[in-house]
Amino acid sequence: MSYKALQGKKVAVLTETEFITHELDYYEIGFKVLGATVDFMTYLWGAESRTIVSDVDAPGKQVYSREVYKDPIDYDPNDYDIVLMSANYCSVRLREIPPMGSLGSIEELETPPAVQFFKKAMENKRIVKGALCHGLWILTPCPEVLQRRRVICHTVVLADIHNAGAIYVPDPSHVVVDDDLVTARSAADLEPYFDAIVQEAIKRS
Repeated sequence: MSYKALQGKKVAVLTETEFITHELDYYEIGFKVLGATVDFMTYLWGAESRTIVSDVDAPGKQVYSREVYKDPIDYDPNDYDIVLMSANYCSVRLREIPPMGSLGSIEELETPPAVQFFKKAMENKRIVKGALCHGLWILTPCPEVLQRRRVICHTVVLADIHNAGAIYVPDPSHVVVDDDLVTARSAADLEPYFDAIVQEAIKRS
């Protein structure tokens, strides 16, 4: 893969508390080396920034934090070349129906800004989308964009993506590329997953 292969490209990464530290670090460093800029996004709830925490390996191990300055409600996914949903339970937290703590309703399932952000990205074939591990949970509130898409995911998410109409592909490589959508089974598959995303983005240059 050539140096600066993604020069000028823009990447949006949706994330939340319980992110996987080495995943976000990999994106930050990897995309920068390839010439792309990376925007990490989470709900700021009206603040200028918010500290999110990684407690994946707790208790007894170091807890990491990351300051995030961008909220998906303020941005258009069509301004990006790559849109990623980070792993672990970030997607579950981003499906929170505002206002936080509300009872919500079935009619509001698609309304969370992060869900809308990823849904709109799915509707644009130019954008390379990526969902790692539990990431496809961000799309299960809007099954119309998952129907007939070939994907792989963590087994915890399997029933939900099946019920949403996606086609589960248990590929031995743990990475599945379905045109503009790249999925991978878990964070253990981060390197080949990242490489697949980059290759798809290069094709669209």
